[in-house]
Amino acid sequence: MDDLWLQKVLLKWSASLFRVPGRVFCMLDDDKIRSLDLAEFVKGLSSAGIVLGRGEAQQIFSLCDKSSSGTTDFEEFLAALRPPVSAAQQQIVADAFHKLDTSGDGLVSVEDLRGVYDARTHPKYQSGAWTEEQVLQAFLDGFDTPGDKDGKVAAEEFLNYDREVSASIDSDDCSVAMMKRAWKL
Repeated sequence: MDDLWLQKVLLKWSASLFRVPGRVFCMLDDDKIRSLDLAEFVKGLSSAGIVLGRGEAQQIFSLCDKSSSGTTDFEEFLAALRPPVSAAQQQIVADAFHKLDTSGDGLVSVEDLRGVYDARTHPKYQSGAWTEEQVLQAFLDGFDTPGDKDGKVAAEEFLNYDREVSASIDSDDCSVAMMKRAWKL
């Protein structure tokens, strides 16, 4: 069995899951310890109509269990479900990241955003519900790694965010065009 076949199975599964991976992960996590073991993983494949032999299921599970711990946590699970990123998409994401990283230190912070995002146009700022700082922080939090928000976004986190968003877009060309418009690139 080759890796391409395994990736196709994961992509088939991810097509039905990807729009709500957090909810799906929680439903599969029978023991509620925020990780999936092989039995929970096989149950999830089976519920999606993908019935495999134990060896095949183990190989697919191994693609998700990057740490070889015998379980896959949510981040590993998401990483396995994310589709590959084309060179064009990687370049446009890098361009957008560099536009946001006004300090040039490789991390996007609230200070970087002040120069490129006008918080005063946000509805919650305009209504008086949020300060400019709160708007900028909420904007930044959207890109920060879930469960590990540190107030700064690295290029890899930004790429992972884009991978999640672009997974629901039909074509790479549409995704690149959307990024160009959104980031004025």
